[in-house]
Amino acid sequence: MTELGLTFRRMTVEDIQQVMIVEEEVYEFPWTERIFSDCIRVGYQCWLGLQNQLIVGHAVISVTTDESHMLNLSIAVKHQRKGFGRQFVNFLVQQAGLHNAQTMLLEVRPSNVAAINCYNAAGFNEIGSRKDYYPAPEGREDALLFARHIPPQGVLK
Repeated sequence: MTELGLTFRRMTVEDIQQVMIVEEEVYEFPWTERIFSDCIRVGYQCWLGLQNQLIVGHAVISVTTDESHMLNLSIAVKHQRKGFGRQFVNFLVQQAGLHNAQTMLLEVRPSNVAAINCYNAAGFNEIGSRKDYYPAPEGREDALLFARHIPPQGVLK
């Protein structure tokens, strides 16, 4: 899929080293290569967002019978604040809907104001919190829990 120059394709194990460059740049407590590898192995939807064949960001969602969960969304620092995050979120919601998900959930750090603004703009609403969810330099940080309804669409088989 292409939108404003951003294309999306499935992440493969061969992509993980490049994905780690973005992951380690964006997060103080990044996922590991093993986590990405396991996500691919168990069949989570692992996606890359590319511009001119270069990785702009990556994402991982799980989709069950009627619910999806955005587990990771990362946009390289030099590509942030250009609308790529929102494009990626909309793409992920669409993909979850194609697999019959009716809701998408995600957690976000309260300190990540840019991500919160992105999720709000993409139609997510805060529905709760998870205490001590994230590692932090001084102990743990809570997570805000967000959800978005996914309208029915054609389902992939």
